[in-house]
Amino acid sequence: MGAAAGAGAGGAAGALGAAVAALYAATLPPALPGGDAGELITAAYELGVAHPPGYPLFTLLAKLVIGLFPFGSAAYRVNLLCGLLGAAAASLLFCTVFRLSGSYAGGILAAGVFSFSRLTWQWSIAAEVFSLNNLFVGLLMALTAHFEEASTAKERSKISKFGAFCCGLSLCNQHTIVLYIVCIVPWVLVRLFRKMELSLGHLLKLGLCFLAGLLPYLYLPASSYLNRARWTWGDQTTFQGFLTHFLREEYGTFNLAKAETGSSMREILVFQLTQMKSELSLAVLTLALVACLSAALPTKRQKWPVIWLFTGMLCVYSLFFAWRANLDITKPLFLGVVERFWMQSNAAVAVLAGLGLAWLISLGNAALENSRALPCLEWLSAIALVTCQVCANYSACDQSSNYVVDNFARNLLSSMPTGAVILLRGDLPGNALRYVHYCEGMRPDITLVDQEMMTYEWYLPKLAKHLPGIYFPGNRWNPVEGVLPDGTLAFNLHRFLKVNKHKEVFVCIGLHEGDSTWRKSYSLWPWGTCEKLVPSEVVFDPGEWIRLTRNLYNWTEDYGRFKPSSWEAVANEEMWQARMKTAFFIFDLAETASVTAETKSQLYTFAYTLYKEIINSHPKYPVNWHKNYAIACERMLRLHQVDVDPEALLSETVKHFLLYTEKAEDDPQRQDILQAVKHLKKELQVLRKMKKKDLKQQAV
Repeated sequence: MGAAAGAGAGGAAGALGAAVAALYAATLPPALPGGDAGELITAAYELGVAHPPGYPLFTLLAKLVIGLFPFGSAAYRVNLLCGLLGAAAASLLFCTVFRLSGSYAGGILAAGVFSFSRLTWQWSIAAEVFSLNNLFVGLLMALTAHFEEASTAKERSKISKFGAFCCGLSLCNQHTIVLYIVCIVPWVLVRLFRKMELSLGHLLKLGLCFLAGLLPYLYLPASSYLNRARWTWGDQTTFQGFLTHFLREEYGTFNLAKAETGSSMREILVFQLTQMKSELSLAVLTLALVACLSAALPTKRQKWPVIWLFTGMLCVYSLFFAWRANLDITKPLFLGVVERFWMQSNAAVAVLAGLGLAWLISLGNAALENSRALPCLEWLSAIALVTCQVCANYSACDQSSNYVVDNFARNLLSSMPTGAVILLRGDLPGNALRYVHYCEGMRPDITLVDQEMMTYEWYLPKLAKHLPGIYFPGNRWNPVEGVLPDGTLAFNLHRFLKVNKHKEVFVCIGLHEGDSTWRKSYSLWPWGTCEKLVPSEVVFDPGEWIRLTRNLYNWTEDYGRFKPSSWEAVANEEMWQARMKTAFFIFDLAETASVTAETKSQLYTFAYTLYKEIINSHPKYPVNWHKNYAIACERMLRLHQVDVDPEALLSETVKHFLLYTEKAEDDPQRQDILQAVKHLKKELQVLRKMKKKDLKQQAV
């Protein structure tokens, strides 16, 4: 590549990156996104360690940005950082295609269709590690193309050393990049060997450069040793602790989750191919196949090694990931978790598509003797495909007014009484509440304790000092209290509650299934999305509890407006179900508690009244509300209350049972419910006939 061409390509890459950055910035979420964002931002803000493998490079970059950017919340600043990293990735994809083909249009096609696909756009504007991973994917591909084009041994030596450093540095972020590295490194070494440029000294230098790239991992033991962060993961002060974290042993090394049984390899590959077609379009996939075809043809084969390398990277990554991705992708939320990792494959497909477009045009030029129409067609194709991506995905990816997860966390914290202890469980409440509490300084009087983390041997010895006013009667939570075989003093939830009876303790969301010792002397009462652990001797007053929990949250999001695989949908569902939890709790008490007939009747009446109030207050709500309300109406009917119209109760029961069966076709009890409805309809007809008869008699 000549100096003029290089300068032109650099300018074009910069302009393209700026355009992507502008669109990303316009659609950034101004507050906390869902997923791991809350934890990653908190780790950076507090200079702690994020979940395995620790993401030291992302943590340090995010900390730098939080300190340097003069505007917006910590969440907004890290969101912006990720948008800029995603824009840089687009520039590198452009450079890769241009260096290999000399085609500006091909480079724009590759960068544009990848950057503005729904998946890439969505995860490039959120505080997650994926845009940095995309940057490294683009960087390694660009360096590979540069290495292939290098004309001198000195240039190849320089590129290979820098590439080795970047390989090491990329592993300081998301470890899936290793599947590209294990393809690129042998390829480069073989190329150097064939050119007689791979000496033992050069190999040693490459190894040292790779190790230099891993230096950010020194941050993990340093942070763990200082132990200043109120939230951090693991103990990396020992080599074994560092290795456990680095290899993701607490998640299950080479798995996405621990102790999960997921979809089959074939199912995941089919899902991926379908998603790739949806995200990049059939035209882009066809162009990528054209690039592979061009490498197999005997003519103009100087680019075929790189094309086959990129194709091999795509296949190795897709097959290995499908083998190890142990999540059930038929569940929308798990599909949302898995599909983020397909961006790495999509980047390779986009580059191949750009090369395919360039090859088709060069083939046409050779056949038509440099027709002027072909360059126009090349540009029109590239611009049309990129424009279609932007138009199709802008609305879905525009998060500029998305405060859902942030509001979820603020609602939960603001609802708590002074000095409360919250036992967290799950990514949504855990990550969101930690961010708002630690980074935004909301409700400093509250103490957050992670249930899952208390089962790890490192959690309490490291973090108990950051939880003042809370007593831990041991070093680790375990259903069976006492001294464990390794000498650790364990305690169960019953013991924890007993020594902290001076505190009001809440659970968000749900208690660990393995420890039911709390049932000895405590009950769970609904508190919005959360629940309160209340001593068993306290008498439940349904009227008072309705008053306390009726207006806990200020939640205004419409039901069902978010994509099911999104964290916003999870937060919205939790908040909507919270509206009905007190009514459901009271109804369940009426069904199961050993109380007098009068008390049972009062409980049914409270539950029915509350159900009716909530149902009538909202035009659209969760489908299970229909079933719950219908059952409550049926129970009230059997009570024969004089102040409630039996016909109205029967009508409401039939109506809402039918609405439920229409929307819940997969309920195994659906046929039983329909049979019950037939019986209730007959009752309703009999009741109406009797009512008409009574009216006639009164008229006479």
